[in-house]
Amino acid sequence: MINQKYKEMLNAKNIIRVLSEYATARGEEIGYENVFDYSLGNPSVPCADDYTRAVIDLHEHEDPMAIHGYSPSLGNTSVREAVAASLKKRFGLPYETKHIFMTSGAAGAIAHAVRAVTVPGDEVITFAPFFPEYNPYVNETGAILKVVPPRTEDFQINFTEFEKMMNEKVQAVLINSPNNPSGVVYSEETLERLSMYLETCEKKYGHEIFLISDEPYREIVFDGATVPYPAKYYKNTITCYSFSKSLSLPGERIGYVAVNPAAKDADIIALMCGQISRGIGHNCPSSTPQLAVSRVLDQTSDLSVYETNRNILYKELVDLGFTVVKPGGTFYIFPKALEEDSVAFCNKAKNYDLILVPADGFGAPGYFRMAYCIDTEKVERSLPALRKFVNTEYH
Repeated sequence: MINQKYKEMLNAKNIIRVLSEYATARGEEIGYENVFDYSLGNPSVPCADDYTRAVIDLHEHEDPMAIHGYSPSLGNTSVREAVAASLKKRFGLPYETKHIFMTSGAAGAIAHAVRAVTVPGDEVITFAPFFPEYNPYVNETGAILKVVPPRTEDFQINFTEFEKMMNEKVQAVLINSPNNPSGVVYSEETLERLSMYLETCEKKYGHEIFLISDEPYREIVFDGATVPYPAKYYKNTITCYSFSKSLSLPGERIGYVAVNPAAKDADIIALMCGQISRGIGHNCPSSTPQLAVSRVLDQTSDLSVYETNRNILYKELVDLGFTVVKPGGTFYIFPKALEEDSVAFCNKAKNYDLILVPADGFGAPGYFRMAYCIDTEKVERSLPALRKFVNTEYH
């Protein structure tokens, strides 16, 4: 007999993927260049040139067994060593090789981190708006995801509601900054307050509460700002990273878990992740991208187009009367819809070949997400369609 749970999940597909598939089908009818597809967060800039050269050099000059054989369970040792050294240099924490576990992207990192610090029945808290795939990432471990309602004026953490939801069953808190879908960067003040509150709760409940920090957009930040590094503020932090966005490598599926050296059991959590891999089949990520990214750890693709696109869309949305918090990073913008029902709003937008994602699944009904990781020329061409949509339907 097949597993009924996964059969039922077929009827609850990810809305982002559904809309992306619709955009592709519509593009076959009218030409994809005429579909203004803001659905999928797929990086639109080329990968870093040095990464490409590193891959070529590896395949031309390195031992074929090193680049085509299985990587060790924890990831290539030289790569883990390089990641630890890079993090130590950038953020001033004494990471060592033993604190790093290589993964298949940030999704793989979260899958391991949640399992390392929870057992079935434990609770994990996250903050709306949040990436909808956190639901299966957490709930499929047997832990239970709880979502704090958003603070819509700025999309920083809603501490009033958070404190109401905190209880002794909570073993981990999952954050994402810069945030998908809002584009907001958690401030230093937010992280300091979060750290102090979690330390208080650890004492109150008599057990560690781990902070799982999902950071695939860490390098995409605007206006010359820097992103505060959560592990610097709270010792029991597990950082989950992916090179998908910084180096435009989503197809290579490469990332890592980095355990704060000051965390409880920091010396064994990466080893535990190796054991977790045995049960979920998420082990031994590809050797080639591991070795290649280790040569370009402190580089990024040319990410400047995302800030350009942010500026264009933010101005246009404000001019059209939308309420929207200006993104501090990522390649998403998260306006309030012009009617209460954001699903109806986004369905109407499809009539103008604008593909927008309603935010009900992000924990913020009444809002919608635009992923502006597309060519600037297409962003500019979408503006007349956006104006026509708003003026026809809402003015």
